[in-house]
Amino acid sequence: MKERAGIQSVEVGFTLLEVLARGDGPLMLRDLAAAAGMSAAKAHRYLVSFQRLGLVQQDSISTRYELGPAALRVGLAALSRVDAVRMARERMPALMHEMGHTVALAVWGNQGPTIVHWQEAPQTLSTLRLGDVMPLLTSATGRCFAAFLPPARVNARLKAELASAQKMGRSDVPTTLAQARDMLDEVRTQGLSRVVDTLLPGVVGFCAPVFDADRHLVLGILALGPRASLDAAWQGPVARALRQAAQQLSQDLGYPG
Repeated sequence: MKERAGIQSVEVGFTLLEVLARGDGPLMLRDLAAAAGMSAAKAHRYLVSFQRLGLVQQDSISTRYELGPAALRVGLAALSRVDAVRMARERMPALMHEMGHTVALAVWGNQGPTIVHWQEAPQTLSTLRLGDVMPLLTSATGRCFAAFLPPARVNARLKAELASAQKMGRSDVPTTLAQARDMLDEVRTQGLSRVVDTLLPGVVGFCAPVFDADRHLVLGILALGPRASLDAAWQGPVARALRQAAQQLSQDLGYPG
C-alpha cells in the first residue's frame, strides 16, 4: 500500500512536543532541542509557532518551556473519549447526589495520577482543577494508583516523595519504603484509599480503583469533602458508596473480579 503524503514540518515539530510530554518538567531551549535532535535555532522557530497556538508556554523568568493549555485540552479530550472515562462520567452526578460530596475521576498520565473530570457538590469550595497531578503519598488518588498499579510504574516517583517527606520531617505520612508498603497493603485490603488532613487541612479524601477486563487499573473514582461532614470511617456511607460504584463500573467494563 502506497504511503500517503504528509507535511514533514509538522512531523518534525511534533518531536518537540513529544520531548516535553516525556520530560519530568520544564526544559531549557538547548536541552529541548538536543533531545529532539535539532538545532536550537530550528527548535526556537517551531516553539514560537507552538506558543501562538497555546501548545507550548515559556516561563518569563526561567525561560524554560513547558506544554501549554492547548496541549492540556487536547490530552484531556483524548482521555475523556476512553470508554471507561465516559462511562464513569455518566455516573458522576448520581454518585455526587447520593453522597452529598464532590466526586472526581483520575487516570494515570505522563506525570502521574491526573484529574480528568469532577462533579462538584453544591456549596463546596473547589480544591481540584482539570489536569491537576496528585502526589502519591499525601493524596487518596495517589495512594490508590500506587497500591494498584505495577510497582515498576510508581517506584521511582514513590521513592522521590519518600525522600522529600523524610527531609521535611513529616510525621503524618510514610518516610520509608517499609512504611509505604504497609500503607499500600492497607489500601489493597480496604479496596480503596483514604487521607485525612494529609493533603489539605480539614479535608477527607477517598479514592476507589476501577479495573478493566484485563485486570488493569484504568481510573480512580475520588470523593472529598470537609472532615466536619464527610464520614472518614472505612465502612462509612461515603466509603461504601464509592467502593460499590467502582466495583459496579469495573464489572461493566468486564473485570472478572
